[in-house]
Amino acid sequence: QVQLAESGGESVQAGGSLRLSCAASGFTFSSVAMGWFRQAPGKEREFVATISGSGRAWRYAASVKDRFIVSRDNAKNAMYLQMNSLKPEDTAVYYCASALGTLTATMPREYSHWGQGTQVTVSS
Repeated sequence: QVQLAESGGESVQAGGSLRLSCAASGFTFSSVAMGWFRQAPGKEREFVATISGSGRAWRYAASVKDRFIVSRDNAKNAMYLQMNSLKPEDTAVYYCASALGTLTATMPREYSHWGQGTQVTVSS
């Protein structure tokens, strides 16, 4: 049974940093790409970052590029999102997801399983 569990979300001031974690189980972690998505109140879920199964390729949404860093530790079945220079518009529920394949993926339909999400709130 695939399980994904996010942690690390909290309330921070603008300009601060947070590190989100995603713990995975129930599948061969290194065989699939992983992704982070977020959803703000009243908005659709949007892509944030993705990392390939090997961890050697990644992609970011333009809105977070140069501020967020996605990484994974295949030995620990974990993925991380280091978020720096946070802005109020980064406020959202952040979800981790496991992809259908091993290559990076930016569309929700390319993902098969999702976590429950963790709330990130950035105040100005």
